[in-house]
Amino acid sequence: MKLGYVIKFVGDMDRAVKFYRDTLGLPLKFQSPGWSEFATGETTLGLHPASEKNPPGSVELGFGTPDLEKFYEEMRAKGVQFSMPPTKQDFGGTLAQFIDSEGGHCSVGEG
Repeated sequence: MKLGYVIKFVGDMDRAVKFYRDTLGLPLKFQSPGWSEFATGETTLGLHPASEKNPPGSVELGFGTPDLEKFYEEMRAKGVQFSMPPTKQDFGGTLAQFIDSEGGHCSVGEG
């Protein structure tokens, strides 16, 4: 398992992109109203529009695992609480979401 993404929920995508690109100097991979990415080495910084569930400033960790179904079953057996089982997403991939020990939201996909 590896940390592939850190997802920052933002209230203003353009303002957030300008901050991370122009102020911090992170290389922008691409920008769109619904998702923007910055290259930061092994882990990508993703910006996502905030929502009621994920207010501006909140963060979600995005992990990758070679076998999502196996990970899901093993973690459930260890008592990990999933807020979403492995589910096909609009972008074509499959993700699951779980709650960490501190109540933080984490996602995991194959990769």
